[in-house]
Amino acid sequence: MKFTQQEMKQLAEASQAAGREDLYAGIHKALRAVMAECLLAVGRADPTDPQDVTDAGARVCALMDLCVSHVHHENNFVHPAIEARTAGLSADVAQEHLDHLQHIAHLRAAAQRLDTLDAAQRSGALHTLYLDLSLFVAENLRHMHVEETEHNAALWCAYTDDELRAIHGALVATIPPGEMMQVMRWMLPQMNAPERLSVLGGMRQEAPEPVFRAVLDVVQPHLSPRDWAKLSAGLGLPAVPGLVEAV
Repeated sequence: MKFTQQEMKQLAEASQAAGREDLYAGIHKALRAVMAECLLAVGRADPTDPQDVTDAGARVCALMDLCVSHVHHENNFVHPAIEARTAGLSADVAQEHLDHLQHIAHLRAAAQRLDTLDAAQRSGALHTLYLDLSLFVAENLRHMHVEETEHNAALWCAYTDDELRAIHGALVATIPPGEMMQVMRWMLPQMNAPERLSVLGGMRQEAPEPVFRAVLDVVQPHLSPRDWAKLSAGLGLPAVPGLVEAV
């Protein structure tokens, strides 16, 4: 069955409202946040301050690492699932992934080059990097919208939630602990309170207690007192004295 883009968008919206399993929502919230923060950091970096320049380059390289990993995860798990039951649907996005990898290589090289420049060259190089990164972020925002509408609609038509959870579980099993902690740091603070509680409630059931506590320690500094109070109450964690007053 073929759907128009508008029909797929409407189907995605209806399925999202119905609480269907979403392979994209969480990680895309994380990516939008880290991309925005990185772009802002490059834009405000002081070209006359070597440490600012070094930090800006390092942030871009870290973002590029995360983006490469994300492309591979989707290529290796999500696209095969789409193609298995909706042949041809992921072709355009797969080509965009190739384009993204080329753009990533360019941005990484530009970021790594910053520390080799003399003071007179840094200002122009930083501004060029900022503009190029802006285009990369803009393209990824559009790209993620396509995935969260057209691709999600196809997945929800072709798979049950249990099947989608199995695909997600297989993908997550390949993520190294360090990368997973980085994803949690960016993803969980950007989720709404029910989403955050659902993820951490599930993790509490499946992960060893030290891992669960480590994730809480990473996430807490990036939550408002109000959001932390909601999460603590939902997980049944001991109340922190004075926290209620700060909410």
